[in-house]
Amino acid sequence: MSAPREVIVRGSARAFAQSVEVDGLRFAADEPRALGGEGVGPTPYDLLLAALGTCTSMTVGLYARSHAIALDDVTVRLTHERVHRTDCAECVDQPRSLDRITIVLELIGALTEAQRDRLRQIAARCPVHKTLTSSISIAVR
Repeated sequence: MSAPREVIVRGSARAFAQSVEVDGLRFAADEPRALGGEGVGPTPYDLLLAALGTCTSMTVGLYARSHAIALDDVTVRLTHERVHRTDCAECVDQPRSLDRITIVLELIGALTEAQRDRLRQIAARCPVHKTLTSSISIAVR
């Protein structure tokens, strides 16, 4: 098993803009101007949605290829929002909002309805989806 890839994020404490490096690839992350950033890159939540969307598309495409399903293209549209919990019995001790990610999956190709249903099921099995819906341990050192 290979070592885990390292993502390096650097930024000034005086601004939101960050430099992200992954295996020699570099890109910026930031907040929009309306929120005090310079808008030079995607936001942290944009990057989270991009991770989920790319993993979903890759997983669906891989499944279609390995099962000879006539899938030509995949488009994954994602949104993130915080939704107020109105009927939360545990809200006294728990957060009063719920993070909701909505995925709209567009499958282009000569597909049967059964194949479309199966590909939607497979979309929910991508590794990033599984990570986001599992219990995650994050250690800060």
